[in-house]
Amino acid sequence: MKTSTITVKGQVTVPKELRDAYGWKPGDRVGFLGEADGVKIVFSRGKSIGKETVERLKKARWRKSLSTDALMAMTRGESA
Repeated sequence: MKTSTITVKGQVTVPKELRDAYGWKPGDRVGFLGEADGVKIVFSRGKSIGKETVERLKKARWRKSLSTDALMAMTRGESA
């Protein structure tokens, strides 16, 4: 069994051997499932499109002057 230590911020490093085995890369998202005998870490498909869009709008310092085309590009994950 591979082990890791929880940091003061609650962070845990997934051992390299497991990251390599599952193809997990920096920036990939994982989910945590509570089970009767512990916690299972699983690959996550990520946030919903709505949450991602809101985050992109916040980072872009959203303003009402953005065009519809720019907003649609953001919802598709394209650079605007």
